[in-house]
Amino acid sequence: MLNDMNKTTLFYEYYAQWVDVYKKGAIRDATLAKYLMTEKWVKKLVPDVKVSELTRTVYQQLLNDYAKEHERQTTLDFHHQLKGAILDAVDEGLMDRDPTRKAIIKGKTPRAKKIKYLNQFELHTLIANLDIGEEPNWDAFILLVAKTGMRFSEALAITPADFDFARQTLSISKTWDYKGDGGFLPTKNKSSVRKIQIDWQVVVKFSELIKGLPEDQPIFVGDSKIYNSTINDILTRHCRKCGISEISIHGLRHTHASLLLFAGVSIASVARRLGHASMTTTQKTYLHIIQELENKDVDLVMRTLSGL
Repeated sequence: MLNDMNKTTLFYEYYAQWVDVYKKGAIRDATLAKYLMTEKWVKKLVPDVKVSELTRTVYQQLLNDYAKEHERQTTLDFHHQLKGAILDAVDEGLMDRDPTRKAIIKGKTPRAKKIKYLNQFELHTLIANLDIGEEPNWDAFILLVAKTGMRFSEALAITPADFDFARQTLSISKTWDYKGDGGFLPTKNKSSVRKIQIDWQVVVKFSELIKGLPEDQPIFVGDSKIYNSTINDILTRHCRKCGISEISIHGLRHTHASLLLFAGVSIASVARRLGHASMTTTQKTYLHIIQELENKDVDLVMRTLSGL
């Protein structure tokens, strides 16, 4: 336990125990995996550094070495994960002062980003190209994600009982453990539990597709394991066939949000529909779109004032 640690303990050992005590069971498995990866990098980069030897200079060199292989944002995440453990070590008297203070975050130049979303014409073309039969298939899954902006794991977990066709709503309250052994899991955060409006096209399509299906069983999950890459490949083939930009399933979520923002839907409403924990997440993710809309607003403001 952490009580057995002292100033001569190797830093990577302290960090490993800190993750075990404070993070395991308290955070999602996907987030825990990031902390464990940080643990591996610390052991690799500073295997012989003791807790008491982690000065500002040593810590900065650790960040610099990590940044040689990673982009700035990834280095910043690495820094934040380490800082939590280090501040606790300071509180416990294992370090005289906080070595993370005034740390400088560096990193490799980000790679050119792929197009993350489709424009309205491209999405319309994609939807028209989908082949949705009488039973649920991956084309129907693509339609549902495009029309709702759900996360991949949320869409996999949708059951017939989640639809309320009379009120044209869909309840999102769980995810599917497609990375593990299957089964329902909680949503990413409390804000991700939500009820969203669905349009009449989704109502018509899915009211027919789910007839006779078990109310509490996921619509799209069968006996075999599901891989994100499999559905991405299907979507890619559709995009190529249509002659439109190639995006991922997660790109459909970005497309959904982008079209709503361009249509004038408020950031608050888009954040609620996407299940973001706060509007800040939405603003950061879609900053480029919001800036474009602000430029349009300036034109509208000037036209309005000129007409007074």
